[in-house]
Amino acid sequence: MRNIIISLAFGATTLSAASAFATESLKLTVNGMVCAFCAQGIEKRLTKMDATQAVFVDLKNKVVAVQAKDGKKLDGKLITAEIADAGYDVTKIETVTQSVDQIKAQTKAKK
Repeated sequence: MRNIIISLAFGATTLSAASAFATESLKLTVNGMVCAFCAQGIEKRLTKMDATQAVFVDLKNKVVAVQAKDGKKLDGKLITAEIADAGYDVTKIETVTQSVDQIKAQTKAKK
């Protein structure tokens, strides 16, 4: 009986520690994207950045989501500059605690 209680307590500690490391992503509103080529260009540029794990571009809603690698922090100014250098305008940027996959799923659910 004692071993079970210790295991459960240890498991609870592990779960709370894991939830402390929430995924950080940036969600940007970008004007000027009109086609798949635009989306692909932005995705390629942002994927090459050191802190980037994943990128999602939603043309219809003018959204670009960028997820940080574990242990890395995204630099919003650097990402904005990269998008602007590609010829697009970032009108809004927000930090969210969702993965790119979660943002994709939300976008598909809205359709």
